[in-house]
Amino acid sequence: MDSAILALEDGTVFEGRSFGAPAERFGEVVFNTAITGYQEIFTDPSYTGQIVILTNPQIGNYGTSTADNESARPYIEGLVVREFSAITSNWRSDEEARAFLSNAALPVVSDLDTRSLVRHIRSKGTMRGVLSSIEKDPAKLVAKARAIPSMAGLDLATRVSTSAQYRWTETVVPCSPSEVIGVANQPRYHVVAYDFGIKRNILRRLVHSGCDVTVVPALTSAEDVLALKPDGVFLSNGPGDPEPLTTQIGNVQRLVGKTPIFGICLGHQILGLALGGKTFKLKFGHRGANHPVMNHLTGKVEITSHNHGFAVDADSFSDNDIEVTHINLNDQTLEGFRHRREPVFCVQYHPEAAPGPHDSLYLFDDFVRLMSEHGKRK
Repeated sequence: MDSAILALEDGTVFEGRSFGAPAERFGEVVFNTAITGYQEIFTDPSYTGQIVILTNPQIGNYGTSTADNESARPYIEGLVVREFSAITSNWRSDEEARAFLSNAALPVVSDLDTRSLVRHIRSKGTMRGVLSSIEKDPAKLVAKARAIPSMAGLDLATRVSTSAQYRWTETVVPCSPSEVIGVANQPRYHVVAYDFGIKRNILRRLVHSGCDVTVVPALTSAEDVLALKPDGVFLSNGPGDPEPLTTQIGNVQRLVGKTPIFGICLGHQILGLALGGKTFKLKFGHRGANHPVMNHLTGKVEITSHNHGFAVDADSFSDNDIEVTHINLNDQTLEGFRHRREPVFCVQYHPEAAPGPHDSLYLFDDFVRLMSEHGKRK
C-alpha cells in the first residue's frame, strides 16, 4: 500500500497509508465526531473545500448505498481516518466505500493517529492543509497548504448551487421494515427552497411533512421567488462564509414579511445577516451527530446533528423582535432564533439528521403550521 501525507499550514505533518485515488487535494482540515453516516458526510455539499477527519476509528465497514447519497457526488476534498475497512458488511450496500471515493478521484489517508490530529486542531484551531498520495516531500506540501485561500471570505454556496430550477417529489423512505417514519402528509403547501448546497434528506423531510417543493438556484431574486406564489420559503444549508453572500442576503431581506421563512445552517446564518446580525468563524467548528442544544421554548435538551464552521452572534441583533430559541450547551453559541412579529424562524443545526438523531424533526411540522397560519393555502 502506498503512503499518503497530510500537511498542515502550521508545519505539522501526518503520514499514513493511501486508500483512495492517487491524488493531491487542498482544503480546510476539519473533524466530524459522528459514529455512523460517513457516506452522508462524503456527499454533503456543505463540506465543499474541506478535508474531513472522521473520529470513529473504523470507516468503510458498511460500504455505501445509492439511497444514502445527500447529493449527486462526494463534495469533500479528501478523507482522513484511523482505519479504512477493506471489508463491506451490509445488505444495503451496493458499492465499497473505497471504490466510491476512488471513483470520485478523492485521496484517503488511513493508519495515522487521528486522536492526536484532532486534539491538535482543537487546540490550535481549524487550519488549511494538503492531502497527497503523490508528493512525498513534506516541506513542499506545507508550503502549498500555506498558499490555500482561507475559508473566511469564500462564496462557495453559489458554486455548488443548482444551475436550474426543479421540482422535488421524493419523500422519506425507511431503511428497513423496523424503521418507523410515520405516514407522509399529502402535499398542501408550495415551498420554494433556495439551494445553497441543499441536502436531499432536507427535501425529503419537507415533502414528508406535506410540502410541494420547488428548488431554485442560490441567486434567484426575491421577486422571481414570489412570482412562484409560494406558501413558504426555505433557506438551505451550504458551504463557506455567509458574509460574502450579499445577493442572497438582500433577497432574504425582501422576502421577510412577504412569506413564511424557515432556514437551516447556512440559511440560518443568511437570515441572521438579513435581520441585522453578524456572523463569526468558530475556532474549530461544530461537526458531529451528538451535540446538546437547549430549546428555550420547551425547556428540553435536544441531541442534534451539526456541520458548520461559522455562527451567528446572538448579541449582535439590535432588533428586539429577534427571540433566541436554541442555544448550544457545549459553548453557548446561538443555535436558533425566530422573529416575534413575522413568520420567520431558523436553526443552526440539522434537524433532518442524515446522519444523526431525530430529536428535532418537529421543526418541519412547525414550518407547515406556520404556513397554515400565515401562508397562502393551496
